[in-house]
Amino acid sequence: MPKLTIDRLEVEVPEGTNVLEAAELLGIMIPRFCYHPALGSVGACRVCAVMFLEGPVKGVEMSCMTKAADGMVVSTTHPEAMDFRRYVIEWLMMNHPLDCPVCDEGGHCLLQDETVSGGHGIRRYPGPKRTYRDQYLGVFVQHEMNRCIQCWRCRRFYQEFAGYRDLGAMQIGNRTYFGRASDGALESPFAGNIIDICPTGVFTDKPSRFIGRRWDFERGPSLCLHCSLGCNTVASAKYREVVRLEARLHEQVNGYFICDRGRYGFAYASLPERPRRARLGEPEAPWEEAVQAAAQGLAKISRTYGAGAVACVGSARNSLETQGALKLFCRTHGWRDPQFFWDPALERKVKAAVGRLDNRLAVSLRQIEDADFIVAVGADPVNEAPMLALAMRQAQRRGAVIVVLDPRPVFLPCGFEPLAAPPGYLDAALGALVKGAISGEQAAGLSPAARAFFDALPAGYAAETAQTEQVRKWAAALQKSRKPVVVCGTDIVRETTPSMVADVGLLLKQAGKAAGLFYLLPGANACGAALLMAPDDPVAAGAPGQWPWGPAAAGEPVGPGVPALNAEEILAGIEQGEIKALVLAESDPFWLWGDTERVGLALERLDLLMVLDYLPSPALQRAHVVLPTIPVFERTAANYVNQEGRLQAAAPVHAGGAPLAQISPDVHPPRTFLNHVPGGDPRTPAEILQELTRAASELKAAGRVDLWAWLGRQNPLFGQVKPLKEHPEGLRLLPEAKAEEDFAALPQPPEEPPADAAELLLVDWTFGTEELAAYSPLIREAEAEPVLSMHPQEAAKSDLADGDRARLHLPRGTLEVRVKLAPAMAPGVVVLPRHRRLDWRKLAGTRVYLDPSHIVKVQG
Repeated sequence: MPKLTIDRLEVEVPEGTNVLEAAELLGIMIPRFCYHPALGSVGACRVCAVMFLEGPVKGVEMSCMTKAADGMVVSTTHPEAMDFRRYVIEWLMMNHPLDCPVCDEGGHCLLQDETVSGGHGIRRYPGPKRTYRDQYLGVFVQHEMNRCIQCWRCRRFYQEFAGYRDLGAMQIGNRTYFGRASDGALESPFAGNIIDICPTGVFTDKPSRFIGRRWDFERGPSLCLHCSLGCNTVASAKYREVVRLEARLHEQVNGYFICDRGRYGFAYASLPERPRRARLGEPEAPWEEAVQAAAQGLAKISRTYGAGAVACVGSARNSLETQGALKLFCRTHGWRDPQFFWDPALERKVKAAVGRLDNRLAVSLRQIEDADFIVAVGADPVNEAPMLALAMRQAQRRGAVIVVLDPRPVFLPCGFEPLAAPPGYLDAALGALVKGAISGEQAAGLSPAARAFFDALPAGYAAETAQTEQVRKWAAALQKSRKPVVVCGTDIVRETTPSMVADVGLLLKQAGKAAGLFYLLPGANACGAALLMAPDDPVAAGAPGQWPWGPAAAGEPVGPGVPALNAEEILAGIEQGEIKALVLAESDPFWLWGDTERVGLALERLDLLMVLDYLPSPALQRAHVVLPTIPVFERTAANYVNQEGRLQAAAPVHAGGAPLAQISPDVHPPRTFLNHVPGGDPRTPAEILQELTRAASELKAAGRVDLWAWLGRQNPLFGQVKPLKEHPEGLRLLPEAKAEEDFAALPQPPEEPPADAAELLLVDWTFGTEELAAYSPLIREAEAEPVLSMHPQEAAKSDLADGDRARLHLPRGTLEVRVKLAPAMAPGVVVLPRHRRLDWRKLAGTRVYLDPSHIVKVQG
């Protein structure tokens, strides 16, 4: 490791570290514009000049472009280096407009900081300044090209790091222009990051333009809830309204960046339609009255019809506190445990995935960047979890081979090898790939269970010679790899796939590879929900009122609960009159269930529908009792478990209440003083459930139960939650490996679809299909028109061409949508997004096949 001296301080750094990075380790901030930790060095701005006094390099050189070496003696304050930097800043400021008072970057502008620190204050050049025409770049990014200092960060991020080509550098020298060939919305779903990395005000946040400076905002660390990755963010609020989200560095999750869905999908928290007052039916009601009515209604139904007459449903967007409190609420009242998924098949897949994830295989998002071979099975990263696509691109830039096994027309912002296989063939395709990658010598060293699993893998994937040759080529690359990662989706895959993927990872592990496993789950806290729905720890089964290690706290439920019904069983129970009351905690069946007509009819049969939510959902409009809750940005911290099992906390950003703009037309604080915050009634679901428990007559004397202590008794993993502040990177809640579950099921043969029928796959898109972001007006402007993707072979059966409109005859009605032909997708499937603009919820089951008579061309 090279040892060098910077400003008379000695430091030893890893090989390959540049001098600028070495100085940072000593707390010395060398000026920079073009350098960024995620992008590396390029030497474009010339403002990081330092003086090399001794060593292999002498004189003034750029610190970001010079590798640290033994014996170097460096001065950042040498007069020649300081003069050089002063002149560079003067050249940059020669054409820069003096519009800091109206620039949104003002106050946290790197150019301002370096100009002041460099001692520049007066422009000596009397000539005219260079000017440009600004471009329209869409609804997210504001362009002000006159402020550019040509650091190249935007182009390097957009094209090299993110892999999109519609924004770049044009012209040369002093006239270099950073933008698009013509006006138009930026194509990349990561475009908002150029706002964060721009050191001046060329690219600024258009939605929050002119709203305030950073010191005007309440700011705090938060989390993105728009997929299962758990990216870290910084939220800014002003006058009780969230106005901006930015990326927050997390070395193990999202690094320095986030996607645009996470950046601009926050509008749900400040909607004018958001429920802020308790309701009994249509009219608003005092909070205490609504709580009392709900508690009495639930108690009456439970007494009259039995504990089975009440069902509770949460969701994957619940915080862990909400999910735990809902489970405790059900156990306290003797009801069945809560359900958190509206798709029974998806519930089983998520449980299978989380149940097989342990410390042997789990990898973080950033660890994927170090993989040398990635196989994605039933995963569409750009649409399902965009930041995963960015991580895969970094791996590919470092030489990784990427193979995608998926029936959809998957796009990635990097080179990859696609194999379009229907869902029923994904297991076989993965099995053939892995079998070809393990040599006879490696197979001989496998454990008996692993050898049996290996022997059962198919030797080939398909009859087509081209596809077989493809798999063999990829198998050879996998055999040479040292750090392969298997990425597995849980949306379109069969129920056998999550477990098989885990066994494949263990098989590669036994073959001597540092294999990793990365699942995609359906929601910010789907992993937490699956952990909570796991069977209780056997030690928790004690005598009534008694834990095996001592007496229970006052009011604390003891012993195993009654397992939750799945969503189908809940709806059937309502239809048969067995379930009389339904509690929905931040859960909207009209968004998540595939048959809204059935849901609507079922909810009408209930004696009591109670909704706890912060969204103005269709379910909330039908509720008998509404108790509004708060989103992740307000009042109290909330914990979420991402898809790798990492528990992370989101801090409150502001105290809640109705945004000032919604109660004061002049957007000025009213000159009256109240003893309450307008719109401040909403509470956390955990607080509401405690109030309901205390309001129930038979539980008046119930004490306050320590939620985390109780959950820790149910599942030892939750016993680690208390010291979370000691783990700023988050805390992985992963169980110990259970060898008896390894290779428990042998691979199944490919599933043959019905002849002359195509399976309808409902899928996610980056914009338009995620529940929270769908409430954002900005996201709605950025949405593309939803289309039905078909292979030309399938389209020909219904005489459809690209751009035609088709009418789908679904089990519960018809749907019209434009057709897009996709030769890269698999025959035997048709792909439809769960888009908010489409009335797709007309399905009678979770798997639907359409023959040519069900897909009809719309004439005219």
